[in-house]
Parts: sequence; C-alpha cells; structure tokens
Amino acid sequence: MFGRYTRWWKNVTQATDVDPGPVETMFAADLASRNLGIELTHHGQGTAEVRMTVTPAMVNGHGIAHGGYIFLLADTAFACACNSHGPVTVAAAADIDFIAPAREGDVLVATARERTRYGRSGIYDVSVRRITDVPREARSVEGGGGRRAGEEVIAEFRGRSRSLRSEKTKESQ
Repeated sequence: MFGRYTRWWKNVTQATDVDPGPVETMFAADLASRNLGIELTHHGQGTAEVRMTVTPAMVNGHGIAHGGYIFLLADTAFACACNSHGPVTVAAAADIDFIAPAREGDVLVATARERTRYGRSGIYDVSVRRITDVPREARSVEGGGGRRAGEEVIAEFRGRSRSLRSEKTKESQ
C-alpha cells in the first residue's frame, strides 16, 4: 500500500513503538514536512513530537530561521496530535508567538498536546524548543518556572482543529 515509503515506515514504527495508524498514514503522505527533514519522533492520543534541523535554505535575510519554517514545524506537530484520534482533522485556525530566534544548525523540537476536544473541534498547544548544549536560565512561568536543562523555548503555537465528516478523504479511498 505504501510503496516507496515501506523502508521509512519501519523507522517510524520502531521510533514510536506503535503499529501504523492515522498519524503514520498522514505523515507518510506529508511530503512538505518530510522534504524539509522533519521527523516524527513520538506520538500518542492527543500528543506528538517532531524534530527539524535548521538548514541554510531556511535562514532569512537577518541571518535567523524564517518564521514560516518554525510555524510549519509546529503545525506538523499539531497535525499529528489532532489526527491521532482517527477521523481526518484539519486546522481551523492557528497562531504563533515567536519568543527567541533560531539559527542555522539549530535542532528544533515541537511538542504538541491536546488541551480540549468537543464534538468535531479541538484546541492544541505546541511548544517549539531549541535543543542546546548549555542550559539556560528558565523564563517560563508554567511548571514552576522551569524547563528541562539544555532546551530553550523559542515559540508557542496554538491550533484549533476541526474533524471532517466527508467520506471522500485520501485515507478512505
């Protein structure tokens, strides 16, 4: 069924320790994210984590990562989290707050988690972190003011999702 993605599937299922399901099906077909080097590193019900390294092609005229690429990384984590429940789900709206810049060579990790779902609608929060070699002083108020050593939050994203009713989706054909 997956043709050229068979080898890729083995890596995903080993990384997540979960049989292929709606998230893997969607991510396998998401060439936009995968061609930018985004990797699905973890997912569960209402959660997902993806990773990307900032390449020279992602840097803007100010010498920092273009915000569109950071948004795309967060949106990919959001998509994986909101599609974990099964029905095809898309973004109804999303916004992002950029807190700190990312630069070429930085490894970014976006972690999405479901805040709430009601009917066909959901709200998800995504934190984008830069993985660093040197721990930095915590600036986050949530969680007692700290974060894991070696990580720095660079953006916060909120996505609003809507599950589709249509039977004519790519997955159902």
